[in-house]
Amino acid sequence: MRYVAGVDIGNATTEVAIARIEGNDIEFLASGIGPTTGIKGTLDNISGVFYSLRNALDKLNMDYSDLSEVRINEAAPVIGDVAMETISETVITESTVIGHNPSTPGGIGIGVGTSVLVTDLPKITDSIDVIVVVPATVKFMEAADLINGAHSNVRINGAIVQTDEGNLINHRLDKKIPIIDEVRLIEKVPIDLTCAIEVAPIGSVVSTLSNPYGIATLFNLSPKETKRIVPIARSLIGTRSGVVIKTSQGDVKERSVKAGTITFIGEKKSVTVDVDEGADKIMDAIALIPEINDIEGEVGTNAGNMLDKVRRVMARLTDKHPRDIKIQDLLAVDTFNPQKVKGGIADEFSLENAVGIAAMVRADRLQMEMIAKELTDKLNVPVYVGGVEADMAIKGALTTPGTSTPLAILDLGAGSTDASIINREGKVKLVHLAGAGNMVSLLIQSELGLESFDLAEDVKKYPLVLVESLFHIRHEDGTAQFLTDSINPNVFAKVCLYKEGGELVPLEGIDSIEKVKKVRQNAKKKVFVTNAIRALSMVSPTGNPKDIQFVVLVGGSALDFEIPTQVTDALAAYDIVAGRGNIRGTEGPRNAVATGLALACLPQE
Repeated sequence: MRYVAGVDIGNATTEVAIARIEGNDIEFLASGIGPTTGIKGTLDNISGVFYSLRNALDKLNMDYSDLSEVRINEAAPVIGDVAMETISETVITESTVIGHNPSTPGGIGIGVGTSVLVTDLPKITDSIDVIVVVPATVKFMEAADLINGAHSNVRINGAIVQTDEGNLINHRLDKKIPIIDEVRLIEKVPIDLTCAIEVAPIGSVVSTLSNPYGIATLFNLSPKETKRIVPIARSLIGTRSGVVIKTSQGDVKERSVKAGTITFIGEKKSVTVDVDEGADKIMDAIALIPEINDIEGEVGTNAGNMLDKVRRVMARLTDKHPRDIKIQDLLAVDTFNPQKVKGGIADEFSLENAVGIAAMVRADRLQMEMIAKELTDKLNVPVYVGGVEADMAIKGALTTPGTSTPLAILDLGAGSTDASIINREGKVKLVHLAGAGNMVSLLIQSELGLESFDLAEDVKKYPLVLVESLFHIRHEDGTAQFLTDSINPNVFAKVCLYKEGGELVPLEGIDSIEKVKKVRQNAKKKVFVTNAIRALSMVSPTGNPKDIQFVVLVGGSALDFEIPTQVTDALAAYDIVAGRGNIRGTEGPRNAVATGLALACLPQE
C-alpha cells in the first residue's frame, strides 16, 4: 500500500489529489487547492505546491513524509500579467480637453469665449466674450457674486469650476450659463485662450464638441486642423459635458506608435499579419501554420515590444537567453483600450480599437524537471513530471459518472484552454492553447477602464445589481429583491457586484448595468467560445468539431455562472452534447488534472 499525490500547477491555482494505491486498485482520499505562486512553470511555484499539499494532507492528519510519490503536470506557462496586453496604434494629441461626467454641472448649452480667472472679472471693462475659471480657493457664493457683478460689456458665456459646486453657483446667477465642475487639475487650464464648453441636458450627451466638424465650426479650423482634433472629439463621445481649448500652434504635437506585425513561424513556412487588420485576420493566419515553432513581433512596434517582454520575463525566471524562449500559441480578440488624452486636465480617455493578445510559452520539460528535483529535495519524497495537462485531464474527466470513451474534454483554466480526445482504443490526441480566464479579466479591465485587475476578476465572477432604494435592489435580470435590513447609504443608486452572502461591492464611476453585463459576456464569448471551437477543431480526427459527439467541461473556469452555458450553446450548433464534469463524482469540474496525475501512478500494464 502506498499514498500518492497528483499536483496540478495552474496559472491561478494549484490543485492536489491524494490517493491510496493497493496493487491495481486506487482510492481517492482528499483534495486540496491553493493559489499558484509565481508564473506557472517556474521555481516560484514551489511555495504554492507546499501550501496546496498541506491543505489536502491536513484533512487526513498526514504529513509529507507519508507520501510515497508525487506527480506534477508538465506546465506550459501563459504569462497573463505580461502577455495579455492590448495592442493598438497609439495616437497622442497634445492639446487641452476636458471630457467627463460630473454629477453636478450647472445649466445647459454651449458657450464660447476667452478663458479668464473669475477673480479678474472686476478688472475687465472691454467688450469681450469670456469663460470664467473658478479654482477651489473661490467659494460658490463669492464666484456667483463676481459673475453677477461683472461689467455689462463682459459677456460671460460659461464657467469651468474645480469643485463640485456647479449647481450651487448656477442657482445664484442672474443669467444662467453652462458650468462644468469637478475639474481636478484646473491649474492646467490655460488663461487668455479661446475655449468652448458644452453641457447637455440630464439624460443627454454632448453633440457639438463630440463632432470634429462641430469643433471646427466653433474655432474656424482648417481641414488639416480638423483632422488633428478627431481624438479630442472621440474622447468626448458619450459624456454629458466637455471643454475644448484652442492652444497655440506650437503646443500641438502628435506622435504615433505602430501596432506592428506578427509573424508565425512554422516548419515549412511563415505567415505575417498586420495587427491593424484585427483579431480575425490574426487567427486566420495562425490556422495556416499546422505546428508553430515560434511567434515574433515587428521590432519597435507595440506588438514587437509585447512579445519581446514575454521572452525577457521568461528568460529571467528560467535563467535562459531570451532568444531561447519560444512562443507556441497566441489568442487574439478585438477589444477597446482607453488611451489617455495627452494634455487633458480631467484625466480624460479616448476609447481606441485594440487587439487583446494572450501568448503561451513553449513547455520546457527540463524546467519542470528542475521544479521536480527541488520539490524532491525539500519533501524528501520522489517527485516526477507526470504528463501533459490535456492528457492527464482526460484521465481525470473519465471519473465523471456516466462518461466513457470515445470522449473529448475541454479544460477551461485561468491561462489556457486545453482539449483532449480519447477513442475507444484509448488513443489520445491533445492540444494546449493560450487564453482563458485571465484574459477575460484583462478584457473587462481594459474595456471598463478599471484600475485593479482583482476588481476585473470580481466583475467576471459575480452578477450585478442596482441599489434602487435603501431596502430593495434590482438584479441584472430585472428581478427586484426586497430586504429586511437597510442597505448602506453609500451604495444607494450605484451599480454593485452581488457577492456571496449578499455582500454589495459598488463599481464606482459606472452607472449602467447593461454596459458592464455586455462587456463581461462579450469578453467570455470572445475567449472561451473562440478557443473551445478552435481546440475541438484541432483534436477532431477530421478537423471538424461536428465529428465529436460528447464533450465534458472541466477546469476552474467551468465553475463560472455563464461560461459553461455559453460554450454549451455554441457547441450545440455543431450537434455536440456538452456539460460540466463532476470529477470522481464529488469535485465538480475541478481537480481533473490532479486526479489524472494520481491515476498515472498506477502500475502500467
